[in-house]
Amino acid sequence: MILCLGEALVDLICERELNSPAEAEEFRPAFGGALANVAVSVARSDADAALAGGVGDDPFGHWLADRLAEEGVALDHLSFVPGVRTPLSVITFDRDREPEFQVYDEHIAETVCSVEPQLEAAIDAATALAFGSNTLVAERERALTMRARSLALDRGLPIVFDPNLRAHRWDDLGRAREVCLAAIEGAFCVRANAEEGAWLAGPGAADPAVAAEALAGRGARVAVVTRGSEGAVASGEASGEVAGEEVEVVSPLGAGDAFMGALTAGFAKRGWDPDATPVALAEANRAGAHACSVWRAVP
Repeated sequence: MILCLGEALVDLICERELNSPAEAEEFRPAFGGALANVAVSVARSDADAALAGGVGDDPFGHWLADRLAEEGVALDHLSFVPGVRTPLSVITFDRDREPEFQVYDEHIAETVCSVEPQLEAAIDAATALAFGSNTLVAERERALTMRARSLALDRGLPIVFDPNLRAHRWDDLGRAREVCLAAIEGAFCVRANAEEGAWLAGPGAADPAVAAEALAGRGARVAVVTRGSEGAVASGEASGEVAGEEVEVVSPLGAGDAFMGALTAGFAKRGWDPDATPVALAEANRAGAHACSVWRAVP
């Protein structure tokens, strides 16, 4: 059971190009939140996934939990938090089909940290831990996430980490880099896009292959850097490279989450063997490309 620790929210998506978000006339609800998306991608890739966190004890929260359960995500460690509204993300697309977000997440700390009393039991029931940087921004969520990481390391569980940088959420990007680099140490796998990889690896790492090698040098057994339409590259105890997949692009929303989930599932199904990197990378590349064929985060 791959335990995905992080946020779950409802995406409200306007599925067309707009000159301005003010032109939006209707929105379609979908499950959202980076780690919720990763959990769904793991399940769709024929591996077991559980989501650790919470939602509000409100209609949106129960709707979201139902959708995740339908996708095969275990919800044993997902709480319904009384008196809290489920976080929402309103998503529109510009004329280039790039997403714009308006996130209503004032209660996200309460929802994510609702798993705290059962965190140790959740780790004990897991075979791996996945998390991202969104729960490393604020002090309370960061303490919870790093405790989960420490518990997983103590138990010898593989850890997968996605920096998934949301720069606007951090007051200090230097601090963000420091925290993310600390999270890489001891991980089985880290996955970053090309921009994140260059940012984390430092000067001279604009080439994704160089960035992957540098991130592996930071303590990850396998480091993967995605290159958008040009595929992905991996370095570390095993290496690999895949070219981009041909797909009719609708939007890039959630492609990284789909990639991350399929990559994690690929390693899990092969006993967390670094030598499985080439095949896991190819499967993840296909999942990430397929995610670009729809408006929502996960097809």
